[in-house]
Amino acid sequence: MKSLKKISLVIIAAFAMSATTVVESKYVLSKNYTVTILGTSNLHSWNETVEMVSGDGSVTWNEDGSFNLGAIHLKMEVHSIKSDMGSIMNNNTYKALKADKNPEIIFTLTTPVNSIKAGTASTTISAKGTLSIAGVTRPIDMNVKVSIQDHTVLSFEGSQTIKMTDYNISPPTALFGTLKTGDEITINFKTNFTVTAN
Repeated sequence: MKSLKKISLVIIAAFAMSATTVVESKYVLSKNYTVTILGTSNLHSWNETVEMVSGDGSVTWNEDGSFNLGAIHLKMEVHSIKSDMGSIMNNNTYKALKADKNPEIIFTLTTPVNSIKAGTASTTISAKGTLSIAGVTRPIDMNVKVSIQDHTVLSFEGSQTIKMTDYNISPPTALFGTLKTGDEITINFKTNFTVTAN
């Protein structure tokens, strides 16, 4: 009788474990992304485009069809930043961002986001993480629109304003100092991650 009871407990435990099995999907950044940096100056506004970005992430799926965003890691190559003001502004940007010693701008999600509704309609989440620029890493909290299509394409869209001086960056200048950029910049991003493995 005791043996039968033990077998029953083992079966129940095994069933409970299978019922709570976590299904994880891993994603990698696809090439159809857009990342821009917008700023102001004493003369006019300016725009830069980040041409080389890489990243990966992972989600786990819940029984109700929602998902938990467990990880996002994004790298932007500083030397791939191109300004609408030409090569002089490019070089001043690289110098200001200390690109030789810190060639990447990095965002890492540090707090998982749970129970996000799946579907093509976007849901706004609070993405808490760290942002590393020019050798300085600071916490950051961004409102980001997220959507997922057929479990295969994970999309993010958002905009975040930061101050360069918070990262010990001296706002770059151009035209022999005639043009002086403002301290605040806005990073706009639209990214798609495609599933790699389940």
